Amino acid sequence: MAHFAIGFGTATKNRDGKIIEAFFPTPIINPSDKLVAELTAATDYAEGNQAVEISVEQAAAIATIFAANDQAEAASFAEKAATATQPLVLVVLASDEKPTSVAEGFLKLQLISHRLALPHGIVLDGIFGLLHNIAWTNEGPIDLPELADRQIEARLAGRTLTVDCVDKFPKMVDYVVPTGVRIADTSRVRLGAHVGEGTTVMHEGFINFNAGTTGVSMVEGRISAGVLVGNGSDIGGGASIMGTLSGGGKVVISIGESSLLGANAGLGFPLGDRCTVESGLYVTAGTKVRMLDKEGNEVEIVKARDLAGVSDLLFRRNSQTGQVECLANKSAVELNSELHSNN
Repeated sequence: MAHFAIGFGTATKNRDGKIIEAFFPTPIINPSDKLVAELTAATDYAEGNQAVEISVEQAAAIATIFAANDQAEAASFAEKAATATQPLVLVVLASDEKPTSVAEGFLKLQLISHRLALPHGIVLDGIFGLLHNIAWTNEGPIDLPELADRQIEARLAGRTLTVDCVDKFPKMVDYVVPTGVRIADTSRVRLGAHVGEGTTVMHEGFINFNAGTTGVSMVEGRISAGVLVGNGSDIGGGASIMGTLSGGGKVVISIGESSLLGANAGLGFPLGDRCTVESGLYVTAGTKVRMLDKEGNEVEIVKARDLAGVSDLLFRRNSQTGQVECLANKSAVELNSELHSNN
């Protein structure tokens, strides 16, 4: 029976013994039946989707199993984990279903950030309600009810406990830094973001969980939850894309390849390839758009949702009438190779 994914890593527990987060440095997607069978024999994993606590003795056995199944990176981590003092956890996902535990949820988020799955490529239903707010600090994640005591303990010991944020989702880079990216302000990219090779996220850029880019992109605006931006497309400064958590509903908002969302512009419907939305123009699905022919004559008036996924379009606002207009995009976006270099 084919399994969906496996993650072996460390976990953080609160004082009640509940796992509040988990770190999986070498997740495996589509593991072999042989690997799953050997892990089952060496641990308390039974069947289905399950998070199993692992002893250091079991970690040593897991290292041997990973090595025998050509999982060198996973084997190296498991060997180190055999001397760990932090709780260890093995998550086996037999199928891609709604996560039911914090450890399962964190594994799925890391599958996306490791580029092993695309946004909307795996089931994350209910994860926002499954996870709870955590204080992410310079001394690790702390359950909120315990934060005040931990701050006092730190002060009495001569330390300052710095709280970076209070959120359900930590910074992506505290778990994985994908190859070939630049992120100016790491706090603005959440775990569960998919940051494609060649992407630059500038200081005011933002990428939410279950969202991101597939390749080369300059992100100076906001990529909301559920949004995927294609290779060669740029998000201008102050621009915003309506996500599934911010008004987009069940419609998956996306941007195709080689497109441009201008500075301070906004998008609320799926944009095709080689499209441009001019600076300052917010186009929602219900925006009435005046379609123009090559001579600039009106052809018809449609709602923007009727143009979902259509390529080679330029959206602009008539400076005299205020009417949103659409015409053929005469030139695709040309990326500045020096600006987009991640070397």
